[in-house]
Amino acid sequence: MTAFRLTLATVFSLVAFAAIEAAETRPNVIVVMTDDQGYGEFSCHGNPIARTPNIDRFASESVSLTDFHVAPMCTPTRGQLLAGLDAFHNGAVNVSSGRTLLRPELETMADVFSAAGYRTGMFGKWHLGDNYPFRPEDRGFDEALWFPSSHISAVPDFWDNDYFDDTYYHNGRREKYRGYCTDIFFNEAMDWIDDDDANGQPFFAYLPLNAAHWPLFVDEKYRDEVRAVLRDNPELKNLLNDVTIETLVSFLAMGANIDENMGRLDQFLNQTGRRDNTIVVFLTDNGSTLGPNYFNAGMRGNKTTLWEGGHRVPCFIRWPAGKFSSPAEFDDLCQVQDLLPTLAELAEIDAVPEDLDGMSLAPLFRGDVDRLPERTLVINYSRMPPMKVTYTDENPSIPQRDGSAVLWKHWRLLEYKRLYDLRTDPHQDHDVAAEHPAVVKKLRDHLNQWWDEAKETARAVQRVVIGNEAENPAMLTACEWLDVFIDQQRQIRRGTRRNGVWHLVVDRPGSYSFELRRWPKETGLKLTDTVPQTTVVDGTYVAGKALPIALGRLRIGEFDKTADPDDAAQSVRFQAKLPAGPTEMQTWWLNESGEDICGAYYVYVEYLGNSN
Repeated sequence: MTAFRLTLATVFSLVAFAAIEAAETRPNVIVVMTDDQGYGEFSCHGNPIARTPNIDRFASESVSLTDFHVAPMCTPTRGQLLAGLDAFHNGAVNVSSGRTLLRPELETMADVFSAAGYRTGMFGKWHLGDNYPFRPEDRGFDEALWFPSSHISAVPDFWDNDYFDDTYYHNGRREKYRGYCTDIFFNEAMDWIDDDDANGQPFFAYLPLNAAHWPLFVDEKYRDEVRAVLRDNPELKNLLNDVTIETLVSFLAMGANIDENMGRLDQFLNQTGRRDNTIVVFLTDNGSTLGPNYFNAGMRGNKTTLWEGGHRVPCFIRWPAGKFSSPAEFDDLCQVQDLLPTLAELAEIDAVPEDLDGMSLAPLFRGDVDRLPERTLVINYSRMPPMKVTYTDENPSIPQRDGSAVLWKHWRLLEYKRLYDLRTDPHQDHDVAAEHPAVVKKLRDHLNQWWDEAKETARAVQRVVIGNEAENPAMLTACEWLDVFIDQQRQIRRGTRRNGVWHLVVDRPGSYSFELRRWPKETGLKLTDTVPQTTVVDGTYVAGKALPIALGRLRIGEFDKTADPDDAAQSVRFQAKLPAGPTEMQTWWLNESGEDICGAYYVYVEYLGNSN
């Protein structure tokens, strides 16, 4: 009997060892994505002011995609990365206005890697939904350190976060961290990767940074480095066009901090023996915010535009132990949707979602093919409501066919009418649609077919769920007002007079409490209070404005009531019995005369139970 037990124990040990050994042979994966840096923000791409030695070295060790495209704004790119689908197919089409939500039924890159036995963690800017079932912890990530909405100091972010010593969400709870945001996200990612309890399990780590997104807050020492470059090379100031030197200095200083952290990550991978078998991807989420004002790598356009400078970005992929061709540049037409199937194939994961818009680039990297198949790509996204556009008279947040760029070989068709040939006109200065009617027709036909397949999903409203045990209570904010733009805490400070509708799903029938607030709970402010101009570590936040709030009104489903403020004068509270299912909710602040002021920017919702 004892011998049998020893033999059985030996077998189990061998099986366990084999499982660990197999896990250790699978590559780890790290995806680093920066915010608002364009193709030209790196010295390896010719930037005359930026100094990015660590990223330059990383690029020299990687395969580099030189015709790689994302969306011109951040949420669509993030959804396309994680779902492998065009924005109009995945539902995350805008940066705010109730259209940031990645369809909850879709598998994400984290789901794919998790199902294959990987640990999954994300650290940074999520921007695909702040509430259940859209949060990172709902979308396949075991570990999630993140802040809500589009940037630090957005409406749902912890009040007056300012990049330094901020409060973030960590696995569903708010926690305060010490240090600068980018440093924290890299530090926490590396600590998680180096977890002693992982037992050799491979990992997928996603680091979507908020830098170098506005507000341009950073430690002064990084500004000093940029100023030194300008001081030593005074002729570089001649490059500046409609941008102040200090704005550019701050922007590039944030880039210098990113570069330093990329160097720290590489050192960490070296020291822990993980470098060779870790696939590291580096890309940015849209075109540059400042590129056209100083250096744009020869391209026209910036973030939010359909010009090449709005969506062609760097993408470097390194895997020393992989069977890649030597570090090389590929000029094949690629898109961010390609990364999910590419990384899954490199990790030998067969179970990936069907009918992805992206294709695997692994055969190209391994030298199995000389070129990718010829392809035609469509870039389209929903604009912020205040944006001025020429392709529609409707609210530009409602997706439209003609807000597109169609990419085929060296051709670019913009807004269904203007055609550019990048071979002879890389800056896109000359519309040649009249000279090439056959090309225009081909690209229009492709767009028409694409739009017919995408328009229903593109315009569908995704709904936040209230009353689910995964998030109860929940804080809803004006960021989810459909097709209304309230995205920034400075709008809250100023008391921007707008209103909108939340599109929700009531998860469980029963009683719900609703607490309407003009300011978030952590401020402790009363409904009629204001705030002074606030000095933060690296800047100031604008002074606030008092609103003459006397009453609050809530309408959700059949419930529609008005009430006085509570005894603390910080909120207006309601309790309503609701059936399960989809519904709409709207709120109003009213003055003493009963006139509308605006909507409640914050509503705290809690499911109380189903007792009769």
